[in-house]
Amino acid sequence: MIGACAVACQSAPTRSGPAVAPPGASSPAAASAPPPAAAPGFVEADVRFMQGMIGHHAQALEMTSLLKTRTMRDDMKLLALRIEVSQRDEIKLMQQWLRDRAQPAPDEHAHHAHDAKLMPGMLTAEEMARLAAAKGPEFDRLFLERMIEHHEGALVMVRELMSHPGAAQNSEIFAFASDVESDQSMEINRMRAMLMAK
Repeated sequence: MIGACAVACQSAPTRSGPAVAPPGASSPAAASAPPPAAAPGFVEADVRFMQGMIGHHAQALEMTSLLKTRTMRDDMKLLALRIEVSQRDEIKLMQQWLRDRAQPAPDEHAHHAHDAKLMPGMLTAEEMARLAAAKGPEFDRLFLERMIEHHEGALVMVRELMSHPGAAQNSEIFAFASDVESDQSMEINRMRAMLMAK
């Protein structure tokens, strides 16, 4: 009986099927599969955009701080509050984005350095002084005109970023730049209407 079993067992047909790899071993399919794509990185244009936009936002906050003591219009104060809340948070976001990638993260006063380059739409020191000296309706008109130019400069920065090969491929910077374009375009329209209604 034992001998017959041995012969039967040896002659039993083997079933063909997919090989099962032991736990922890890689399968042949996995070995031949391409490695997963790395998350999009960043290029120099991304870094320049974030660094430049920090100074751009910081000057907008300086402009809104002037408004608090120079206007009587509630709609102007509400506009300033919207700008202040959104852009202060965005400055923190940009600084963190840069630090996470081991890139220099300017503070809010870096654009005052003697060798600092003004970004599109930013006011010169003389223009800021003229705004600071104005009061009442004259301040309101000048603030709206200058802030429209300031916001339009931010849109120029976004277009320059998007036109650079390889830029804005990182999901965070793409979403941020898209938000800047959308939010500031809406605020430009709002400020133009306020300028007409003054």
